[in-house]
Amino acid sequence: MHWLQPWEFSPTLVIAFLVCGILFMRGTAVHKVTRTRQWLFWVGFFMIYLSLHTHIDYYAERMFFIHRIQHVVLHHLGPLIVMAAYPGQVMRAGLPMRARVWLKNFRQTFPGRFIEGILTNKIFVPVLFVMLVLVWLEPTIQFYSMLDWKLYRLMNWSVVISGFMYWNLVLDRRPSNPPLLTAKTWLRRLGQWCVKGGSPAVMSPGARVLSPVLTMLPQMVAGAYIAFTSVDLYPLFDLCGRALPMSALQDQSIGGLTMWIPAALVESFGLLVALANMMRLSGRGRLRSTFRGKEVGRLPAGVAKSAG
Repeated sequence: MHWLQPWEFSPTLVIAFLVCGILFMRGTAVHKVTRTRQWLFWVGFFMIYLSLHTHIDYYAERMFFIHRIQHVVLHHLGPLIVMAAYPGQVMRAGLPMRARVWLKNFRQTFPGRFIEGILTNKIFVPVLFVMLVLVWLEPTIQFYSMLDWKLYRLMNWSVVISGFMYWNLVLDRRPSNPPLLTAKTWLRRLGQWCVKGGSPAVMSPGARVLSPVLTMLPQMVAGAYIAFTSVDLYPLFDLCGRALPMSALQDQSIGGLTMWIPAALVESFGLLVALANMMRLSGRGRLRSTFRGKEVGRLPAGVAKSAG
């Protein structure tokens, strides 16, 4: 029980987790949610909580490799498992009726559409997902973020939120059929985005498969650099006192390998889920392609072949 006690108690975090848990439980009484989805939600839910609000946080502040493991859970594994349960509709159903009506009306307003467009933008979200890993690893920023509790919490919350935003796009099960990206269609879609906002299914099934490959590469390069460098990039952990008997370079090397291998494995798993979703859509004839600027959708295999 000692390990489960918060290292630094945060009432905001406790309230946020209680609200999310209650909404999901209320939503399961409205929607039929399989046991697998329920298990996925609660496993990811508690993994994130344990990483943020127990004595694990104490060791993450005093060992670089534990700090990296913590962020693999907060940024990659925890959000991926939670979003694999597809909890959005369930949690909306758990809201009181008045709150559901307000949320529906707000999403139809310009601010609501604009916010939704930002949170589901297929360029901004993957870039943010990668940048928040690399920016917080910059030695100077890492130094101050580990000493200032406000920056430290901002760092942890930012990687969690960006993880949810990213896996929400990659694990989407619905088809998405963007037109050919000519200058004319790009300007039209930009205008539509500004007026109507974005949709959660903004990524095409193929882009959802490709995206984890593109996002994992910069993280793997950074992890390899940290693992094999002979310079102590993060003397802060010596300054604060390492919690385990380990040299700075050993600690740093294991932390870099954690970024390099386990994080890449998690993203590879997300890629496989996205690939399975694309194959499912293809098997049901719900993928569309473009032919000479015109959409070709739901055609029988022979017709599509002859059209080519």
